[in-house]
Amino acid sequence: MSNTAKQLKATARSASGKGAARSVRREGRVPAVIYGGGTEPAAISLDFNETRKLIYAGHFLTTIFEVDVDGKKTRVIPRDYQLDVVKDTPLHVDFLRLRPGSFLRVDVHVHLINQETCPGIKKGGALNIVMHAIEMKVPADQIPDAITADLASLDIADSLPVSAIKLPEGCKLIQQGNFTIASITPPARAE
Repeated sequence: MSNTAKQLKATARSASGKGAARSVRREGRVPAVIYGGGTEPAAISLDFNETRKLIYAGHFLTTIFEVDVDGKKTRVIPRDYQLDVVKDTPLHVDFLRLRPGSFLRVDVHVHLINQETCPGIKKGGALNIVMHAIEMKVPADQIPDAITADLASLDIADSLPVSAIKLPEGCKLIQQGNFTIASITPPARAE
């Protein structure tokens, strides 16, 4: 669980719009905005190198940050970011303010375990991953890094439904029904 917020320093910017964003980028910074939480949006700028490292480190959109804007700290989660289509460098980040007790919709990665002991795979079956991530409603202060799906009991032609996975406390599925996470397909027959 990602309970602790990562610290992120930012600077307030007075102007918003395309021209202001371009001048922020010329200064070697990334324009960003913090919105939501029943408060006016706040235009900020972030350090370019730090922002790039955070985005490419993975789990950026499910990491809670405590953004320090000139001494005032705000708990946020990134909701979106734009990259330059040619250079793959960060152009803009949108953050959502987090209020205590709030819930978020996030895609949580599915981590498959016990592939090496799975009877269906040992018999020559192939693992068919149907869902790599599941959209869930989760407490803002307890975003799971991943949920674990155990393949230890699956044989050829078996499937692993979402009901077989224990969800973290307080987390709910967005998609209804008992959908399949993974299955074991029979080995291909030579003609």
